[in-house]
Amino acid sequence: MSAQSENQTEQLYPVSLEQHHKVSCFLAYEYRLLDEECFDDWLALMHEDVHYWMPGIENRRRENLLEHGFYAGDHMAYFDDSLRDLGRRVARFKQPSAWAENPGTRNVHQVSNIEVYYGETDGEYVVHSVFQSVRSRGLDEEYVIYGRRKDVLVQQGGSFKIKKRLILIPSATLSCKNINTFL
Repeated sequence: MSAQSENQTEQLYPVSLEQHHKVSCFLAYEYRLLDEECFDDWLALMHEDVHYWMPGIENRRRENLLEHGFYAGDHMAYFDDSLRDLGRRVARFKQPSAWAENPGTRNVHQVSNIEVYYGETDGEYVVHSVFQSVRSRGLDEEYVIYGRRKDVLVQQGGSFKIKKRLILIPSATLSCKNINTFL
């Protein structure tokens, strides 16, 4: 199933303003952890069955777009990660020999347009949002990645765990040399 057709079939029931605020604060906290390079704390926000997926976009002719969408599950993906994969990436970021991080990347993440809906099971939430990630390296290297996300969060105790993350960017190609960041 394409990422676009998945959104067209779901029933959405909005949560209360209080619950919306809690989810919004969680997403802001998650991005602050990434910006401050607290990668172990960020990884602890992931559910044990997390699926972190960022499919590549396909440029399609208009007549094929309605049937297939821009994103396909069998096409390439920038990320198609489980908790184990994310753990490996976090471990690599922390290595002094990580060549992609020399000089280190400074990140600023922003999340907005947050919509929060009840999920399929009790304590589960479907969250749609828009993000912008500004990455700066060295003296004059700066890249901006922006897009949309669809998260499935599971409430655990007084906080949440990220069970699914679908990241959709509108660009068919990335202008940056790498994507050594989380979105």
